[in-house]
Amino acid sequence: MSQIKERPILFSAPMVRAILEGRKTVTRRAVKFPFIDRAVGCELSGNEIGPDEIRNNCPYGVPGQRLWVRETWARVGNDDPGYLTFGATYPSCLPPELENIPPASQIRWKPSIHMFRRDSRILLEITDVRVERLQDITYEQAAAEGVHRGPLREWCASDEGGACHKYPVPAFRDLWQSVGGNWDANPWVWVVEFKRVTP
Repeated sequence: MSQIKERPILFSAPMVRAILEGRKTVTRRAVKFPFIDRAVGCELSGNEIGPDEIRNNCPYGVPGQRLWVRETWARVGNDDPGYLTFGATYPSCLPPELENIPPASQIRWKPSIHMFRRDSRILLEITDVRVERLQDITYEQAAAEGVHRGPLREWCASDEGGACHKYPVPAFRDLWQSVGGNWDANPWVWVVEFKRVTP
């Protein structure tokens, strides 16, 4: 029996919380051009990306494969190597009996890019992959991107505050721009839908 292929993927703390809360079930990532088709070895433009190119070339995988989440992390405590903890849910992710818990500001957090597979706590199974223009996102898809629904039923980019909107699409636009994305350029994006599975 062949092992299911897994790849790492980075998420910010607000998006990790959204995944853990079941609010985020899809992610959009910009398609990087020039795009070399692995099957035929030639360069493709945005207008040439079809179902075969998606299946052969998506850097995040295909339905049935898995993504393990890299997030900000650290080890705390006097024991070696210490308790594995995560910036997105600190300190609630620590054992309840642990005493003298330092404030988050005193912890030497490690960037998500340096997380090892063995330390990842979130495993996602890809359920669908497609390519579309960023601004083609629907109301339902914007909500599934993990944007935050506030107490007054307004939509915000994340649970960390910021401008809020009546609908989720403008909130997702704010989220996209908060990580350096150019909404107005309306780039081609990989749309990767997923469900959380047991690691």
